[in-house]
Amino acid sequence: MTKSFLSAAVFALLASISTGSYAAKAQPAVEPVNVAVAEAVAVNLNAADAETLTRELKGIGATKAKAIVEYREAHGPFSSVDELLEVKGIGAATLEKNRAKLSIN
Repeated sequence: MTKSFLSAAVFALLASISTGSYAAKAQPAVEPVNVAVAEAVAVNLNAADAETLTRELKGIGATKAKAIVEYREAHGPFSSVDELLEVKGIGAATLEKNRAKLSIN
């Protein structure tokens, strides 16, 4: 009886150790996540300078940003976001990538 009790105790000990180490390995490390969700920055086409346009918009480099500002200076404020297509170098794909961030307020 002592032999079976000792065997059962050793089995329970080994099972708890192996289960504990498996559980520790099975769970991925959780990295801290910034809970605050960054709000989409609205870029006002009628007020933003070239630097802001370059920094905030996808696919808009310094040359295209300068072209946007020059278009605005030559033709007055944008009346709609779609008018951005009139700027040389800005196509439909670029507009669609940035549409959610653009405003004309």
